[in-house]
Amino acid sequence: MSPILLYGIPAGCSFGSIVALEWIGRPYRLSRISMPGVVTSDAFLALNPVAETPAFVTANGDVLTESLAILGHIGAQALDSGLAFRQGSADFDRLNRMLGWLNTTFFNAFGALWYVYEHDTAGTEKTALQEYGRSKVLKAHRQLEALLERGDGPWLLGARRTLADAYFAGIARWADYHAVFEPAAFPRIAALRARLADDAGVRFAQAIEENLPLPASSAFEGHVSLDDVLASARGIAMPARAI
Repeated sequence: MSPILLYGIPAGCSFGSIVALEWIGRPYRLSRISMPGVVTSDAFLALNPVAETPAFVTANGDVLTESLAILGHIGAQALDSGLAFRQGSADFDRLNRMLGWLNTTFFNAFGALWYVYEHDTAGTEKTALQEYGRSKVLKAHRQLEALLERGDGPWLLGARRTLADAYFAGIARWADYHAVFEPAAFPRIAALRARLADDAGVRFAQAIEENLPLPASSAFEGHVSLDDVLASARGIAMPARAI
């Protein structure tokens, strides 16, 4: 059985896991999960009780959640790809450090702005959250710009792309969505994003999200329903249906 990635729309961070699967090139399937609708359904909660995408059903039927765990699993299946590294190596440590920073600092910086988007805030509360959110996003971008300046290549970890770049592709676009700043404010980040935008795996993930005609893929085996996902997952009880 090929693994199944459950990805969230619109603009979920699960985008990065689609990119990673395309880069590795091994067979996989997808299941499309709308947010906040389907992601809070009993069917999805049977897979992930915290109502978040991505979720991932491995080839053995085990269920993984959280992007970093899923990316780690994907990378472990293709250590010869250069996208991930052997545990205990210096490159493994560098990759985990970057993924950790992207998750805890860069991703988290958008929290207040997403809260405003998802909740009915107004007045001084909305203004305060927006100002705080923009300051967090700007700080994270200043830090990343400095990291890229000290780097030794065009990608997050240097000369070669890694799973960190795949994850970044999914969350970097949030700055555009929330219109925090002009891209020219951070030229190294802008250059990395332009490089990613021209990547075949990123273009494929974009087409998946936007329901556009799909570019060629040697790995993608099609979409499956959430019911089919539940039937494939080990140890998951199918939710009762209303009669």
